[in-house]
Amino acid sequence: MAALNILVYISSLVTIWVGANLIVDSIDRFSKKLRLSTFSVSFFVLGLLTSIPEIAVGANSVGEGKAEIFVGNLIGGIAVLFLFVVPVIAIVGNGIKISHHLSNKILISSFVVMLIPTFFVLDKRVTNFEGLLMILSYAILFYFVQRNHGVLDHGELRALEAKNFSTVDIFKVLLGVILVFIASQNLVDKTIYLAELMRIPLYYVSLILLSVGTNIPELSLGLSAVHAHKKDVAFGDYVGSACANTIIFGVLTLVNDGEVLTVNNFLPTFIILTTGLAIFFVFTKSKQDISRKEGYMLLGFYAIFSLIELLTK
Repeated sequence: MAALNILVYISSLVTIWVGANLIVDSIDRFSKKLRLSTFSVSFFVLGLLTSIPEIAVGANSVGEGKAEIFVGNLIGGIAVLFLFVVPVIAIVGNGIKISHHLSNKILISSFVVMLIPTFFVLDKRVTNFEGLLMILSYAILFYFVQRNHGVLDHGELRALEAKNFSTVDIFKVLLGVILVFIASQNLVDKTIYLAELMRIPLYYVSLILLSVGTNIPELSLGLSAVHAHKKDVAFGDYVGSACANTIIFGVLTLVNDGEVLTVNNFLPTFIILTTGLAIFFVFTKSKQDISRKEGYMLLGFYAIFSLIELLTK
């Protein structure tokens, strides 16, 4: 029975990977027809689209009345992106270039937006007002980023022109969304099962195991770039995806039945995550790359993060 449930869990992760790739590939082609800037596509379009698994898991967890699943998944996703995904890509690719057009001020502001959910759960509850503040923080970041880079290269909005739409792409997007949401329902169910089987908090399974699974699209994009011998990683996608977790958290807080209440101690999470992002920033701010050695260091920090979370839960 346990083996069957684990098999379903793994197959659901694979299904999410397939569905997310269908969505991202199709929308990427469509956005190029709209002449969206490369940075805008990376930060906003891909950033949000690669977060569709988080949206699906969050919606299903709210439906199941298990808010701790989306809390752990979204907070854990930030650690996964910067302390697991990017380091793994750096190790496999023998170092990677971190390509982005963000000033240090905007990059630090992005990290602050990412950390807002972790800060708000320090008192073990998130109110609807705090949910609104999360949404507002993302909107403010969006304003300043697009003011510097622009959403459209030439200020033209051609989304309503029929020639920009491909029937095949629309079908792929719809199929991808269906696959992701069906697989996410299985993931939520099996996450609850695994937590009970291993007798560890549901939040921890979501923070460590589930968050890795829902960030498979980001890992896939990075490894594909390495396989194509491209040293540049679309860093805007990772920053955009992590920031998108904040607005997703805010929306899920509002649609949840009342305030989001947790029983976990989030102070260690906040301290470790803040330290990890600070280390990442130091590694990238001057030379804009992550060496294989630095990748191992960040991955080691993620291992420490996981261990401390387990011991404190």
